[in-house]
Order: sequence, then C-alpha cells, then structure tokens
Amino acid sequence: MVGLSVINLTEPVVIIGLYIGGMLPYLFSSLSMKAVGEAAYDIVEEVRRQFREIPGIMEGTAEPDYERCVDISTKSALKKMLAPGIITVASPLVVGIALGANALGGMLLGALISGFMLAIMMSNSGGAWDNAKKYIESGAFGGKGTPIHANAVIGDTVGDPFKDTSGPSMNILINVMSLVALTFAPIFI
Repeated sequence: MVGLSVINLTEPVVIIGLYIGGMLPYLFSSLSMKAVGEAAYDIVEEVRRQFREIPGIMEGTAEPDYERCVDISTKSALKKMLAPGIITVASPLVVGIALGANALGGMLLGALISGFMLAIMMSNSGGAWDNAKKYIESGAFGGKGTPIHANAVIGDTVGDPFKDTSGPSMNILINVMSLVALTFAPIFI
C-alpha cells in the first residue's frame, strides 16, 4: 500500500519515529491519569457543596443530587480526554506527512513496544496497590487507622487509574494509531 516491505532500524528517520512512538504511550497515560484526577476532584467539590447546602444528607433525611455528580463525571470525562484523543489521531498524520512512511512505521513500532510494556506494568502494579490496601484493611500490619494503611490508601489512589484507565487504554491508543496510519497510508507515499 505504501511501498514498505521492511522497516530498516538503521535509518535515522526510523529511529526518530521509534523515539516519538516510544514516548506517546507515556504522554497519553499521563494525560489520562491527570484527567481521572481532575474529574475526581470536581466530584469531591460537588459532594462537599451538597453537604454544605442540602441539610439532612448526613442524617439520611434528605436525598443528595446524584444526577449532578453523574453529570459532572460524564462531562469531565469527555472534556478532559479530548487532548489524549487528539494526540492519538493526529500523531500518525503528523509523523507520516512530515517524516514519511518509514518514520511512521518506526513510530507505530515504538508505540507498540513501549505501550505493551506500559500496559502490563500499569495493570499489574495498579492491581497490586489495590490488593495491598485490601490486605492491610483485613488486619495485616495493624489494619485501618495506621500510617501503613494511610500509605496504602495513597498507593491505591494511584493504582486505580493505573489499572482501570491508563493501562487498558494502551490497547486503544495502539489500535487507533494503527488504524489512522492504515487509513491515510496513500498520503504518506
């Protein structure tokens, strides 16, 4: 389709593509984790507002505004994941047009290698942090209320976006970049 039968790893333009592709999963995952953190902060602020302004929530005599929290979560997720989505779609186009098909092949290879390793690391370590917190809450190392438990909660705060957002989204990143590259392949000749 684009005349590539081999990607020569000794060509400088391929190496440039490898570096760009190797960096993209880290940029994407950092943006997705930041989006999760900012969305969670927005929801926490809404919950605090509801506790201040709706008397009786703590006593169970008044209903919280659940719909508002769901609305904040939905809008925040869509808005804050815009930049990672644009990067995913635009990077193959920019590299393919600016540097050519060889660099694009290198970029896809670099994204595949680093994205695969990053996805496994994030999914496993996120699950480990989550399980460590649960283990401590079951009574190990003093259980709840100890400094060890406080540290495990912090680890789980990082682990949840690792295992639930950034790790699984590496597959989407790699697939969408490959799909865009194949769709626009005739342009890169």
